[in-house]
Amino acid sequence: MSGELETPSQAIKDYLGYSFAPLEHFSFMLRDEGELRGLIGPRELPRLWTRHIVNSAQVAEFLPPEDPNEEFSIRLADIGSGAGFPGIVLAAMRPDIEVTLIEPMERRIEWLDDVVSEMGLDNVTLIHGRAQEAMQRKRAKKFHLVTARAVANMKKLAPMVSPLLYVDGRLLALKGRKARQEVEEARHVLKRSRLIKVKVHELPSPAAPDDPEEITRVVEALRI
Repeated sequence: MSGELETPSQAIKDYLGYSFAPLEHFSFMLRDEGELRGLIGPRELPRLWTRHIVNSAQVAEFLPPEDPNEEFSIRLADIGSGAGFPGIVLAAMRPDIEVTLIEPMERRIEWLDDVVSEMGLDNVTLIHGRAQEAMQRKRAKKFHLVTARAVANMKKLAPMVSPLLYVDGRLLALKGRKARQEVEEARHVLKRSRLIKVKVHELPSPAAPDDPEEITRVVEALRI
């Protein structure tokens, strides 16, 4: 394996709280098998926590608060889950939410199945296929939230995600520096896809709050 696994700072441990322990186990799995199974590149281990786990974890700031009196579970779909970002991270952080990981590549589904089993994530379901295929299945369920990270630009992502969402459901897409440009270029597609009130949130990283390179950008949109 190329590079050493990044050592998480105390700030990261404090931010993740009780979910740090399962996510540390997830990081060890990626250290041992991630590159061998084609899930992460050789340069990712030294920044695994800062660039990938914490970046994914910040999506949790947009999830509804835990409510022990809630009569039904919130359902979240993570499309193109890949190595497990952000889906596995969010599932570990929010065991009260039903998380469905949708991934078209068989070797990645096999990896995700191993992770779910080894981490004991009983709130996770796997779907082997593309987002569009997920809605064509018998008894296909819609979702209150859909997340995506490094899946497609907003023009392609919007029509892909919209059919998965309930009315008043929300898209939460992790994006890079060109997030605002992507949203602007996709404004007509977003409207046709019934995704409105589109916001680009820029969050300082709890791992490196003063580093502009580590800003997490989340595009949030409401389905009508």
